[in-house]
Amino acid sequence: MLPDAAIQALQVATIALAAPLLSGFIAKVEARIQGRSGVRVLQPYYDLFKLFAKETLAPEGAGVLFFVAPVIALACYCIVPMLIPVLTTFPLPLGYIGDILAGGLILGLASFLTSLAATESGDPYAQLGASRGTTFHALIEPAFLFVLFTVGILTGTDLPYAMASAVRSSGSAILEPAHVLAAIAFFLVVLADTGRIPVETHTGTLEFGMIDEARLFEHSGPTLALFKWGSMMKQMILYTIFLDVFVAPWGLASGHGSGAVLLAILALLGKASLVGILFALIDNAFAKLRLFKITEFMGAVFLLAVLSLFAVYFVGNL
Repeated sequence: MLPDAAIQALQVATIALAAPLLSGFIAKVEARIQGRSGVRVLQPYYDLFKLFAKETLAPEGAGVLFFVAPVIALACYCIVPMLIPVLTTFPLPLGYIGDILAGGLILGLASFLTSLAATESGDPYAQLGASRGTTFHALIEPAFLFVLFTVGILTGTDLPYAMASAVRSSGSAILEPAHVLAAIAFFLVVLADTGRIPVETHTGTLEFGMIDEARLFEHSGPTLALFKWGSMMKQMILYTIFLDVFVAPWGLASGHGSGAVLLAILALLGKASLVGILFALIDNAFAKLRLFKITEFMGAVFLLAVLSLFAVYFVGNL
């Protein structure tokens, strides 16, 4: 039997340690789709180890925030797994210290710090990426909030554990029109927020499309490793919220047994891998949009989120 504190730490460790594995797996799937052999699945781990062993260089005039931002951003990504159901159906000691909105705020803070560190560097490309990232996040956040409001109204709570419990207790709740629309909207939000669509590839370094990669242009060594690790963790966190709160909150441990917790880890990795394959297929099956088409893409996502909120009242009263 594992104590609550150990399971709590294990949730954070699962997200932190499995995030590079998920990124490597998705990269391998993308390579196979494109007819290439691709790199090893464990390549992200080697890249992080190599970066941590290198020296950190900073441009002239960079302030303290240039070095502190990656540490705080990674800390933000370590806090969110304490608030969401990663491995258990029951809330852990820190599971009720914040609701789903607090988790979204913490993720937004990490992204904001990344943009601030980019502007601190003084590099024009980094500042361009920070400007684009901030602009597009301003379009993503309203849709994200409407999705959370809809699910909160449907489940009667805004606490992630309670949301997952409400969905898990009634399988028919997932098929309600409002929940389906909210899940699709959140899926598209994750698609855009992880850099899969709609401009360049998430690893692209072309000026016309790069956003996340541009913000890290002037970082090197451990600071770059922290940012890249945090980006992988963010992807894993969004997948976990999508799976364990919205769509498939099953496979979680209902007790403190070590075997049940281990099965929950394996179930999370399996479900996240399936979502990663789906994202890789979408990313490689559709042509990238022009930069200014992102507003139309996010407008459609926002419309779906609003429709899901309307469906709560209108469809429910039919």
